[in-house]
Amino acid sequence: MDAVVELTTREKVPAEHTWDLSGLYPSNAAWQADFDSLESEASGYAGYQGTLGRSPAAVKACLEFDLKISRKLDALYTHAHLRNDEDKTNAANQENFEKVSGLHARILKARSFIASELMAIPEERMDAFLQDKDLEFYRFHLEQILRSRRHTLSPKEEALLASATEMAKNAQEAFAMLDNADLKLGRIKDETGQEIVVTHGNFQSLLQKHDRRARKDAFETFYSAYADHQYTYSSLLAGSVKKDLYFSRARNFDQTRERALFQENVPAEVYDNLVRTVRASLAPLYKYFGLRKRILGLDELRVYDCNVPLIKDFNWRMDYAEASETILSALAPLGGDYRDVLRQGLTRERWVDRYENKGKRSGAYSSGCYDSHPFILMNFREDNINSVYTLAHEAGHSMHSHYSRKSRPYLYADYTIFVAEVASTFNEALLTRYLLGRDPSHEMKIYIVSREIDNFRGTLYRQTMFAEFERLVHQAAAGNRPLTADFLKDAYRKLLRDYFGDGVVLDESLALECFRIPHFYSSFYVYKYATGISAAYALADRVLNGGESELNDYLNFLKSGGSKYPIDLLRDAGIDMTSPRPVEAAVKKFSGLVDELEALTALSGQHAVPR
Repeated sequence: MDAVVELTTREKVPAEHTWDLSGLYPSNAAWQADFDSLESEASGYAGYQGTLGRSPAAVKACLEFDLKISRKLDALYTHAHLRNDEDKTNAANQENFEKVSGLHARILKARSFIASELMAIPEERMDAFLQDKDLEFYRFHLEQILRSRRHTLSPKEEALLASATEMAKNAQEAFAMLDNADLKLGRIKDETGQEIVVTHGNFQSLLQKHDRRARKDAFETFYSAYADHQYTYSSLLAGSVKKDLYFSRARNFDQTRERALFQENVPAEVYDNLVRTVRASLAPLYKYFGLRKRILGLDELRVYDCNVPLIKDFNWRMDYAEASETILSALAPLGGDYRDVLRQGLTRERWVDRYENKGKRSGAYSSGCYDSHPFILMNFREDNINSVYTLAHEAGHSMHSHYSRKSRPYLYADYTIFVAEVASTFNEALLTRYLLGRDPSHEMKIYIVSREIDNFRGTLYRQTMFAEFERLVHQAAAGNRPLTADFLKDAYRKLLRDYFGDGVVLDESLALECFRIPHFYSSFYVYKYATGISAAYALADRVLNGGESELNDYLNFLKSGGSKYPIDLLRDAGIDMTSPRPVEAAVKKFSGLVDELEALTALSGQHAVPR
């Protein structure tokens, strides 16, 4: 009988392969003690209610208390969510996460009067408050709040909205549990006949198998699981979209996108420029699909053919230790301090939870709080080059957080999501430059260039397609269109046809992909990946082609946290995202890579992989 490759359980994972959370809380008892203390302290909000209009000193006192509570809550929440993501089936970790989520909702309700009371202060009086020395430190923070006057409700209404926060997360949490814990993705036999359990962690690796039968089976088995649950998934996604519309309208926004962009003060033209520019630049993408079909020697190209490496008998293998050293070498242009801190994090300080285990959250992310170092969740695979790039990507997030927290006070340490993907993608750009600069073989060069193309395809084109889907679905909800499974699949299928063109045969099951994207539960997040890669490559070119001044501009950007609006932070670093030029430059780079691949494969004079 063939052996079955099963995932290991959490308790069997070696400690050195896991993140070290003891710096946050050494034990569950310590976490519980802080939880109990914070639950009691939070009642202190009542003492500030009704006082904010009295004086700048009263405003300052309330804000200081609010920041103290928020900082403690961040530590509790960070620890609980990291523990929960280690193993979604662990009941004790689930319980702590639910407890802190509930406390978070209660604190939101308790503090909900702050914005309303600040808005109720007459503008002339508030302007005088803002000139007071007591509020000098808080001025930008208060200006961010006050620009929401039209979208802030009465204290009673704010309390009602805050009390609904925990309930409003039900769709997202149910999706996470279904997708990560309950969903069984089936088994396939690989090219050697070994039976493999398909997981979120190994799915992309299976699609890179040279055996077309194996990747076809993986694709069909994977999506058959979603077909079996498509009505549940569609109901959860529709519920999340309707929830967002409810909160948007409650705050006097016409649509969810308007509210999402307002929160970061991002002009709508940034979003529209992205979609318009990418839409007008699909020709290089179609050319790439044609090249891939020719290189693979296929009569027809399908989606499960779009990730397999374009080199015959070229197997990527790099363990975690070598990946870490490679990344550190690639980041040499960022200076010794940057690399020294990151080296400690990737190795001795155990920032990284490295490998997949049973029940572990899929994907990857960087997390942490002001009072911890960064933490990186990975599902690292030695046979997949994307794992090395993912580690470099999350390291970029982590170093952005490290510098921001070291350079800024708690109030201004957190950067917004709009700039969050810049530092991470910047690192990927430097990694590609480094790998190509090591005088690779002709085959390795094809491998890296095609991987870089696929990164652009997945981040610039794919995320823009996701952004179009979100805009379409949220507009439909605003127009009272029922968000049925058929409607969602049809909308997604049309976008797939646009973005893949006539050169790729699309399996009907691919329309189910819209049900498996976690970011759709965080509305209007995905477009920031596409703007992020555009800004990142523009900054990378600026740093690599510049001198000390350009490098300092970038490092100062990393240290800026949330001290300005994100568009202003990028402008200070040398990039104007209100212009279409950064996106146009990204598309031009993609097109150049496709041309380079065409030249490289023309020189090889043969098919890269078997049919």
